[in-house]
Amino acid sequence: MHTFAAIDIGSNSCRLKIGRVVQHRLRVVHEDREVTRLGASVFDSGIVSPEAMAATLRTLKRFYKAVQMHGTDKVRCVATSAMRDARNSRAFQAWVRDETGWDVEIISGLEEGRLIHRGVVENEPGAGGRCVLVDIGGGSCEITLSDHKRIHETISLPLGAVRLTQEFLRSEVPGKDEIRRLRQFINREMRRATRRVHPERVRLVIGTSGTAAAIFDAGRALSKGRASKELVPTQTVRRLTAKLTKMKMGERSAVPGIGPKRAEIIVAGSHVLAEVLEAFALPGFRYSPMGLRDGILAQMLAEQDPRASAHRQFEQDRWHAVEEACRRYGIDPRQAEPVRQHAAQMFRDLASVHDLPEEYQTWLEAAAMLRDIGKFLNHQGYHRHAQYIIANSELYGFTPQQRVVTSAIARYLGKSRPEPEGRTMRQVLPEEYEHVRRAVVLLRLAVALNQDRASDVLKVRVRVYPKRVLMELLPGRTGAELELWSLRKEAAYFREVFGRELFVALA
Repeated sequence: MHTFAAIDIGSNSCRLKIGRVVQHRLRVVHEDREVTRLGASVFDSGIVSPEAMAATLRTLKRFYKAVQMHGTDKVRCVATSAMRDARNSRAFQAWVRDETGWDVEIISGLEEGRLIHRGVVENEPGAGGRCVLVDIGGGSCEITLSDHKRIHETISLPLGAVRLTQEFLRSEVPGKDEIRRLRQFINREMRRATRRVHPERVRLVIGTSGTAAAIFDAGRALSKGRASKELVPTQTVRRLTAKLTKMKMGERSAVPGIGPKRAEIIVAGSHVLAEVLEAFALPGFRYSPMGLRDGILAQMLAEQDPRASAHRQFEQDRWHAVEEACRRYGIDPRQAEPVRQHAAQMFRDLASVHDLPEEYQTWLEAAAMLRDIGKFLNHQGYHRHAQYIIANSELYGFTPQQRVVTSAIARYLGKSRPEPEGRTMRQVLPEEYEHVRRAVVLLRLAVALNQDRASDVLKVRVRVYPKRVLMELLPGRTGAELELWSLRKEAAYFREVFGRELFVALA
């Protein structure tokens, strides 16, 4: 049984969740959480203070012991808003790597929203229809419109409870001017959100994170049983926000569901939630304990276990992101799809030759679809442009390192070859260098099989022998002379990478 661990290094707190795979589903075996306020110093000065680093590292060391105790097979450690903003984030990443061996992955706000969405829709009853997800973290707020478990739109706003408290609410009981400036800032960001997200016909709103949990419990207590067990109305959230704003710290701490640590930032968080619900004319919200780390675990399971229920949805979401990028940059799928099909065939038929990890088929097929994306900028040097766009675009389901690998495969389709000292390959992890080099050859073969063909897709048979590989082309209506010539040009590089001769002939 595989065991996975997800670690969320947030701006307000660090969270750990460990899940064990039982009958192709995850069963949670351990959870932990600690408020570290990592983002407080970042939002003040732009850097993570040594004290915040040390406090966070102490928590991560505790998590490390739990991970070891549960025999975890794979750990994914992500950081969010505070690390996105911190100028010294690399120093923090290096410190964590030295102490735990973990690579901290700093994810974008949109990737954060996608993972939260995946965690909620995979685990929350009733989230399979049309709904809005609102996650108010310490540094950012992610708002996602979901329709039948697919993201319709998502946006990340700088409306985290810690960030806004540091920026606007310096008094224990905020003054009118402080609240006015706070609300002006929130309203400005919400105008940007309403231009992007249009939640018509939405009756279900799900709040995640500690802020949503605190407001949900406090809102139900304020309603004294008049509210539904599952829903806190928008007007109740607004009334609660007004009450909390006028309270002192000790009074806020005594409100059900809040407590002393949450009391420090709950005023800002409640204003954000109230403004979100009102800006979108939403009826209220219900709370879900699911969140970012559940989405991380769901993705880890989907990548590891093809029989898991999350696997198909995850693959669909990931491929939808590739198709969306093709549409955005004007790639004709009728021209890209045959290359993808041939790339997949090369991966299967030459498996004993290339010996690549199974997940490389996904990166290879994505590179095949996106290889011409650089022409959107300029036809001259478009392979370089394609590499930059792929590596720096938001592709749901692709981690930053996976985007780097995909972009590197798409980069070397011209005269240049992957070299360790090259700008592109310096971004690739050293252990992936040889894998990328081999995948590049497979994509070059797929491209060679599609030389200016319209609807007449070439068929090919591949035969693998101990010292050579034979490719037999079955000519279509328009022949195969150009493809034959193109493939023979790849023979020398094929021999260099795989140590076998490549022979190409017409069947």
